[in-house]
Amino acid sequence: MASVKPRLLVIGSRGFLGSHAASAGRSEFEVIEANHSANGGSGLAIDVRDQTSIKTAFEVAKPESVLLFSAISDIDRCQQFPEEAEAVNFRGAQYVAEACADGGARLLFTSTAAVFDGQKHGYSEDDPVSPVSVYGETKAKAEKAVLALGSSAIVVRIALAIGFAANKGTNSILDTLKAKWSSGQVVRLPVHEQRNPIDASTASRFMLELLDRNGSGIFHIGCADPITRYDLGLKLAGRMRYPAKQVQPQLGPNPGRAPRGPDHYLLTDKLRALSSIPIPTCEQVIERCFNVAA
Repeated sequence: MASVKPRLLVIGSRGFLGSHAASAGRSEFEVIEANHSANGGSGLAIDVRDQTSIKTAFEVAKPESVLLFSAISDIDRCQQFPEEAEAVNFRGAQYVAEACADGGARLLFTSTAAVFDGQKHGYSEDDPVSPVSVYGETKAKAEKAVLALGSSAIVVRIALAIGFAANKGTNSILDTLKAKWSSGQVVRLPVHEQRNPIDASTASRFMLELLDRNGSGIFHIGCADPITRYDLGLKLAGRMRYPAKQVQPQLGPNPGRAPRGPDHYLLTDKLRALSSIPIPTCEQVIERCFNVAA
């Protein structure tokens, strides 16, 4: 008799990270996808701003674990529309956490290095949050609400997720860069912003393993070595065979945009100690974007 797989509800499964995680999770879980609107009847409709919508989705899905990806991740949009960011990024996470508490489900919530101000090199999970943008503020508040669940809650922070999207209309950096470079555009990328990126496929594997191993608390996910956005752009352009001249250095912040922390290098020692998956180098992360089986 075949064993019954545990039920995993993926909220935001058509987004960039959510689609990768939903696909990766099917080998170990019965994956139930949920998005703002149902996709031709193949998934659940859920509006994280609406507690009734969340309650209905949980009654149908009856999840044992939940991955929460739904968010407004456009930092500039959050800065421009703070009430909308608050409703989705904070209140939405709070409502989902409450539904998990009511249903006895474990919750893994995806957060961001933007909860830090980026004024030091190398942040651990124990460092106090210090956001400089509305996006970072809403995510920091959401983290607190999720962690109130205690041992059944996991928060993963990511400085920069990269890769190609499975669905159109996501915030995939690689899709955006490829579209611009293929049309001959020059892209300016900051030399003063350091991140340690992770490809969506490897990030998904880490998150699913944290659920499988009953991890709890905060974990940082990223590659072992930091890189500036400009240098990362050069490497990606080279990998896609676009000329280096299409990548130009941006020497300072863009006026009118939401503030970004200059150094969001996340230390991954805690993850390394728990995970059976080696922490990849930046070069490995880049290659995995083009070869997800790597």
